[in-house]
Amino acid sequence: MDIHQIIITIASVITALGVIFGAVFAFHNWLLKREKNDKDIKSIKEEQSILTKGVLACLKGLKEQGCNGPVTEAIEDIEEYVNKQAHK
Repeated sequence: MDIHQIIITIASVITALGVIFGAVFAFHNWLLKREKNDKDIKSIKEEQSILTKGVLACLKGLKEQGCNGPVTEAIEDIEEYVNKQAHK
């Protein structure tokens, strides 16, 4: 085997290792981003839950003061939605 073949073989091995490490690194970054996205989604869902409860409380307060029609309908819609989400 001459020196040119040895150099080509070494270069091929280095290239293959670079591709493998690059793929592993890309996959690792993808996993980290997915984990961060999952945490962000959980936080957003918690915030939406709190906001929904607040809106429902406001609507119930309006109903107690005599507002009806769309207020009652909105209360029913929100309660139905919350119930469906609780049973998923």
